[in-house]
Amino acid sequence: MVVSTEALTKRYGPFTALDDCTFEVQRGEVFGLLGPNGAGKTTLLRILLGFLTPTGGRAHVDGLDCHRQSVLVRGRVAYLPGEARLFRRMTGHEVLKFFTSLRPGSQIKEAARLAERLDLDLRRRVAFMSTGMRQKLALAATLCHNVNVYILDEPTANLDPNVRQVVMDLLREKQSDGHTVLISSHVLSEMEESCDRVVILRSGQLVHTQVMSQLRQRHRVLAEATGEMPTVPESLREQVDVKTNDKLVTIDTVGDLSKLMGWLSTLPIHNMSIEPRGLRAVYDQFH
Repeated sequence: MVVSTEALTKRYGPFTALDDCTFEVQRGEVFGLLGPNGAGKTTLLRILLGFLTPTGGRAHVDGLDCHRQSVLVRGRVAYLPGEARLFRRMTGHEVLKFFTSLRPGSQIKEAARLAERLDLDLRRRVAFMSTGMRQKLALAATLCHNVNVYILDEPTANLDPNVRQVVMDLLREKQSDGHTVLISSHVLSEMEESCDRVVILRSGQLVHTQVMSQLRQRHRVLAEATGEMPTVPESLREQVDVKTNDKLVTIDTVGDLSKLMGWLSTLPIHNMSIEPRGLRAVYDQFH
């Protein structure tokens, strides 16, 4: 694995921001952190970068201890904070030139190429950029570096839908080149599209890990009953969960739908619709 935590905990007096958090991220994986404000996402990312000292537990990035070897860790990571602060008197080009000069191997040409992909005018001073434009500039300044791990805290905040899609495309390109991406976001559709796995945090605790390939096999069947619903056959009981409310029938299913279709055709129902459950249904179980 390229990132790992073991019983990671962070307390501020009586308040626990992160509680006994353990997970692993494989090399080349896009890994998502999901949860509301205050769930512990940013605290976790800052511990990985060595900005915060954990109260308990351990964290490693690329085999390096995030606390004892924090400088070496930051040499292998590119980090986009949730609220990136940029030099207001500089132009966009000057900002990118500054950041690429700090890290050996980074090139201003790559940063400018990313800015063009994001439709950003680099001639404008940061002070006269909109919030969305400054976010584009911060993304270009982060993704231009050739590092093992990218840690992105709310990367698509304040961006319009078209630019958000460009960012998702850029993350997939980074993954295809063998890089690892940790992404924190509130946008469920983006997490569902871009991540291989997602962990859900609640009050500092990791309460659920979702493999996205398994999630895409989950569906919900909605229909109206025209008669009494029979019991579920024993062969399907591990695959389906049936709930009835007056005439409304809800059937949640996991796995191949083709095994279910024959049974559905025998049920006393009509006006049937089938929809993927998606990450929203999982998220709502915990928040």
